[in-house]
Amino acid sequence: MSALGEKTPKTARGRRTLRKILDAAELEFGARGFHEASVASITGNAGVAQGTFYIYFESKEQLFGALVADLGVRLRSYLHEAVDGAGSRIDVERRGLRSFIEFVREHGNLYRIVMECQFVDPEAFRAYFMDFADAYQEGLDRAVADGEVRAGETEGRSWALMGISLFAGLRYGIWEPGRDVDPLVDSITDMIERGLCPQESRP
Repeated sequence: MSALGEKTPKTARGRRTLRKILDAAELEFGARGFHEASVASITGNAGVAQGTFYIYFESKEQLFGALVADLGVRLRSYLHEAVDGAGSRIDVERRGLRSFIEFVREHGNLYRIVMECQFVDPEAFRAYFMDFADAYQEGLDRAVADGEVRAGETEGRSWALMGISLFAGLRYGIWEPGRDVDPLVDSITDMIERGLCPQESRP
């Protein structure tokens, strides 16, 4: 994890300890917010000594930035696995959107933590979205090269598609977690398909 620098654990035991701290931090920051959260509570819930915390992090601020980076890595890995084997770019969009909402439902503190990050650690906040955008644009570029997506500028398209997922995740992942999203995902994907498909393929 880049946020840890040289403190990244080299052993399996160290990685397990780090995972405990990050998982406890996700719950603590999500429930109480950055300013009200405490290192003592995080380490207590993680089952580690406060001294152990400082082996991995210099401060609560560094932990917060590392947590945002960790959530981003875990989400991208989750989505990558979900879209693996998709038959087309539109299928990637459909699977990706569905899986993003699922991830948000499993990690209900995601939005609070990431959005608060813009005030706590603006660089980590920017990196979180830039990393997603770069990966998204690479996928669209490949789809353009394969003739699945209409040729054209892909950076803006990537951010627009991310915006769709961001707000769909907010409503159906956080506000309405019990909602059946399959028909909604189909509707959104249909709109995306009509906007991205090559000109000659449009109905």
